[in-house]
Amino acid sequence: MAILAELRASRATGAGLAAVGVFWGGFTAFLPEYKEAAAASDAQLGVVLILSAVGGIAAMAASPRVIAALGQWALPLAAVLMALAAMLPLLTVGLWSLAAVLLLMGAAMSTLDIATNVRISVLEDRLALPLMNLNHALFSFTFAVTAFGIGLARKADWTPIEVTPLIALALLVLAVLMIERADPPHTPSDSDGVAISPWGAILPAAAILFAAFVSENATETWSALHIERTLGGVSGDGSFGPAMLGLTMGIGRMSGQFLASRMGEARLVAGSAVIGVFGALVVALAPVQGVALIGVALIGLGVAVVVPSANSLLGRAVAPTLRGYAISRAWMIGFTGFFLGPVAMGLVAQTAGLRWSFAAVACTMALILPGLARLARLR
Repeated sequence: MAILAELRASRATGAGLAAVGVFWGGFTAFLPEYKEAAAASDAQLGVVLILSAVGGIAAMAASPRVIAALGQWALPLAAVLMALAAMLPLLTVGLWSLAAVLLLMGAAMSTLDIATNVRISVLEDRLALPLMNLNHALFSFTFAVTAFGIGLARKADWTPIEVTPLIALALLVLAVLMIERADPPHTPSDSDGVAISPWGAILPAAAILFAAFVSENATETWSALHIERTLGGVSGDGSFGPAMLGLTMGIGRMSGQFLASRMGEARLVAGSAVIGVFGALVVALAPVQGVALIGVALIGLGVAVVVPSANSLLGRAVAPTLRGYAISRAWMIGFTGFFLGPVAMGLVAQTAGLRWSFAAVACTMALILPGLARLARLR
């Protein structure tokens, strides 16, 4: 069966993105404790959280050279680095220490994230198998399971100092699964020298990633408040918004794994973007909470496959020797949407209300289509 071949091919890379999910899910679940240890206000926490993205973008800039230098050891060594970074929040004693921890954690996480995505692109090309959506689904599910498990641990009065070493140990186990044999030397082909610059592919891919990250993180951040403030939900009802988004993104990526080989990534992303636009409009116009949750589910299904499928399209649009550079640069630009999205949503909400904020998400999702049209034409 094709799925068995895809799972075998994804042993190392699946472990890589699963490790990213465990790492970040473990940190965010204990964020209230780290906030208290840092004595940070809500506003201060919001500012220092941006530093994780700053560290991530810095790591993305250096990742092509790091990946090339380490070869088949890039993934396991990055995972070991991330296991060490997972212990850093235990050192938080104030706001500045939390800021430094987030900067280093963002760099460690992004190093493994980019190295894994580049490796997936290489394997897709070599094995002629669609692997991106399957691997990214593993991130979504391990993030959700880790966060849920730590939520139960917190209810049982477990502290970060008791749980965090277990997270680091899990990351080390996953690092072992990432060990692979060295690839055979790449034999240059005529296509390797066709593109003088890969930026013709990088920019439309970056636009797609930017729109996807804005839509994903804005919905994750603001859907809870929209459900409780705009639609009159009681305290706690809002948590169903982010939960619905995470669940449907995981389901969407697993479904995308099967659909990509039948529809092709370009058609899959186009259809998903339309679903996401419709979902954002449903949230914007929802009269009650149940309808808003349906809209959030549609956004999750719509945005789920965009990032992994855009990676696949970009990887095929550039020469093999340029994949690491192209993917890292597209992510550097696109990832800014991950922390600009919630900020922009807040500005729109402040002036016009959250319904208009989700209308803006619909417009952002629609911007995926012109970038996709450009990228799909490149081979």
